[in-house]
Amino acid sequence: MLPDASPTLSPTILPLALPLGVAGAAGPDGPAKAVATAARLAPHLLARAAQTDEVGGFPTQELAWLREAGLLTAALPPALGGVGLGEPTAALALLQVLYHVGRGNLAVGRLFEGHVNALLLIQRFGTPTQVARYAADARAGHVFGVWNTENPAHGVRLEYLADGHYRLHGAKTFASGAGHITRLLLTGALPGKQGWQMLVLPADEQRPRLDRSFWRPLGMRATASFLASLERLEISPSYLLGQPNDYYQQPWFGGGAARFSAVQLGGAAAVLDETRRFLRQSGRTDDPYQRQRLGEMLTLHASGQLWLQGAATHVVLPVQPGAQPAPAQATASITYANLMRTATEEICLRTLQLAERSVGARGLLQPEPFERLHRDLTHYLRQPAPDAILADAGRFALDSDKPSYELWGA
Repeated sequence: MLPDASPTLSPTILPLALPLGVAGAAGPDGPAKAVATAARLAPHLLARAAQTDEVGGFPTQELAWLREAGLLTAALPPALGGVGLGEPTAALALLQVLYHVGRGNLAVGRLFEGHVNALLLIQRFGTPTQVARYAADARAGHVFGVWNTENPAHGVRLEYLADGHYRLHGAKTFASGAGHITRLLLTGALPGKQGWQMLVLPADEQRPRLDRSFWRPLGMRATASFLASLERLEISPSYLLGQPNDYYQQPWFGGGAARFSAVQLGGAAAVLDETRRFLRQSGRTDDPYQRQRLGEMLTLHASGQLWLQGAATHVVLPVQPGAQPAPAQATASITYANLMRTATEEICLRTLQLAERSVGARGLLQPEPFERLHRDLTHYLRQPAPDAILADAGRFALDSDKPSYELWGA
């Protein structure tokens, strides 16, 4: 049964009675069950969030809940033990699952989105043997992640060895889940400027060396996003994934913004709900100005839900190897994802501003949940190059002769 969703939730209560993702649970209702499971789990994630909100903290128990609930395998196809959340027909369900996990805990949402991203990249670019191998790892409870941000002083590169293996050099920064997740999807520069190569590192066997002093953040403390040195780790060619530069193929690279935006919208929803709770608890629900702020926050929340639905329709990211959107559709997908990312930032920032005015200085004090929610969401919104992606959307509009209502192929 589900544990009691209270602030004193025991960190050892398992399992959850949510049999999702096991044999027989898949089917046409699988994606909807995944959404219902994530929605049911969200308040329990929220109740525990303060316990890992510290530098070096990590939501081990929460990821165990995701595993027990079947959500760590949900992005796999049914034939491999999942419910097919990676399929285009389940695009809305995937975004809604990410939204609900983010609604519970943004740090868990960030880690879970990285796990899903890795599994989707493996399905898209991996060989059948690799897809089967890593699906088995996911079923066994391994947590995946994607590390792409280079250490500016010493980026990752691959050295080809005489025995056919590769030696890694360099480091990644913002390496979320470092020291905890066990399957790392990395990018590294191949010798001779051949491009950037994806690989999957079994971090339980080849352990990166971590610099925990790198991670002194405003928020998202529990993601353990350390600096990770990969220096002199060695892998066989079987760990290479896809062809050089596949990681940056569009629309998959840019279209992924829809997924982290869904997590962020979940964080904004948690801010809205916490503001309501605080106002009710303090007896301030009759104030017309408080009601007006809540009305605006609710309008923002409804806008976010529409962006989730639009992304499910317009951000086309086939997971099957070889399936390729037409160039115009790929460009439109990237542009829509960028617009969603921009709109999500505005929705979240305005929600935070309204919530601050509603709860006042008292609501910003620890241990009020709003204090942590504010830090986590503010930090998570700082994604790279926000101005450039909006300018790209403007270029898309200027380059098209279609009326605006037809820009997405309507």
